[in-house]
Amino acid sequence: MAAQKADAAPPAVQPGETSQWRPMLHYAPRQYWMNDPNGPVFYKGVYHLFYQYNPMAAEWGNMSWGHATSTDLLHWQEHKVAMISNAERDVFSGSVVVDRDNTSGLGTVENPAMVALYTSVFKAGTGHEPGVQAQSLAYSRDGGYTWQAYKKDPVLTLAPASKNFRDPSVTWYAPGKYWVMTAVVADAPVIKLYKSDNLIDWTFLSDFGPAGFVRPGMLWEMPSLFALPLDGDTARQKWVMMIGVNPSSIAGGSGTAYFVGSFDGTTFQAENLPPAGSDPSAYNWGDHGADRYAVMLFSGRPTGVPLTIGWMNNWDYATAVPTAPWKGQMTLPMTASLKTVSGRPQLCFAPDAHYTALVAKHPSHSFSALKLDAEQRVLPDAARGDVLDIQLEIQAKGAKKAGVVVRASADGTTGTRIVYDFEHHTLSLDRSRSGKTDFSPHFSPVHIVNMPADQAMSAHIIVDRSSVEVLALDGSVVMTDLIFPPAGAAHVIAFAEGGGAEFKQLRITPLSDGIASE
Repeated sequence: MAAQKADAAPPAVQPGETSQWRPMLHYAPRQYWMNDPNGPVFYKGVYHLFYQYNPMAAEWGNMSWGHATSTDLLHWQEHKVAMISNAERDVFSGSVVVDRDNTSGLGTVENPAMVALYTSVFKAGTGHEPGVQAQSLAYSRDGGYTWQAYKKDPVLTLAPASKNFRDPSVTWYAPGKYWVMTAVVADAPVIKLYKSDNLIDWTFLSDFGPAGFVRPGMLWEMPSLFALPLDGDTARQKWVMMIGVNPSSIAGGSGTAYFVGSFDGTTFQAENLPPAGSDPSAYNWGDHGADRYAVMLFSGRPTGVPLTIGWMNNWDYATAVPTAPWKGQMTLPMTASLKTVSGRPQLCFAPDAHYTALVAKHPSHSFSALKLDAEQRVLPDAARGDVLDIQLEIQAKGAKKAGVVVRASADGTTGTRIVYDFEHHTLSLDRSRSGKTDFSPHFSPVHIVNMPADQAMSAHIIVDRSSVEVLALDGSVVMTDLIFPPAGAAHVIAFAEGGGAEFKQLRITPLSDGIASE
């Protein structure tokens, strides 16, 4: 990020560095490989983001926990590696909680410990078969900057031991006054639930899965269990089980799915499941694009709307993305709520208040009441930018399709198209001509989601230097995609095909100087 600070001076610009694609709104490390977020947590006014990190190369390996902090989720300070791979183990994904009541005895009520539950992948010579995965514990008494391994290691393993038992996520279950952990046996695939009074000693509760939702070779990863009021009504609380699936997500490769149901302190029961063997589109998807995986919630936030963050990439091509010297970035942090949309409870996402405040500080340019008749129009230079916030509402006036092209060249040969099809009632994100796309044959070009039949559509589009995030239908439809446009491709083009369309709202806010100048 442009305004990112670090504990040490950043490395000198390296040959081949792709600064044109370094995100401005999203977190990315200065260099090397990053994937899943781990243990995002809020404590004493600071957001801590831990993440899977290779501190030695821009490729997967030497799995450790990177660490960055922010007070506004936009400006990030990168710190030294929190927990590092060594000769005994790799440090895989997990979660962090603030033990405010000192249930673990690892801190005090006055100075609570941060407690991390994470997956150890053991190596030869440790007394475990190489590759065995089990859950370990570490704690921090200085607010998350240094970590101490707990004397009992691991604190939870399977019998017999497994090489696919991972990704513990921990939450406090207030009705029972105990901690609940969800972890996966990824290749089963099944989510295992446990309880603990002290974060150290864990008792098995129940299994969830595969719930009719499985394809050959599919892994379940990064589960999160949390409660939300339906439509803001606290008397109608539902529970959500969110998971990462890989491969065979709705957009191909890895993606985010979720189930809505109930949890009685022992068992999670999904509701309104489609029949076994149903098309994947019958299930709930947290994102219909290709690049939002391993979504987690920030723990430790004051009571209110949950805040999420995910890895903006896809295992189909993550090792091949053309960025240097870093590889990997995070999605924009978004709040999550549960609303009745199209007759059923659905997760709805929205940018958090810090982002909204950033947009409000910058001049916007309105092209409302723009009318097009089977044409495309390059918007004035005031709407140009490689980082943009776009509010869009289109009313069909005979058009078969209408939408906008972002990060476009002036002649329209390059750009990412967000298209609403009024005939077939679909919303699509087309990155087939978005710029550099030839780095992997698995870089899927078009992602499509069915929408309710209507002759109007609205969307919120967030454009960064190497990504597009689209939110529609009250945030219940999200499409997150990486793009790698050429330098200078910063135009916005509005278009209508097969007839007329009126842009009832088209407000564009350039943010290219929004972070660096803060």
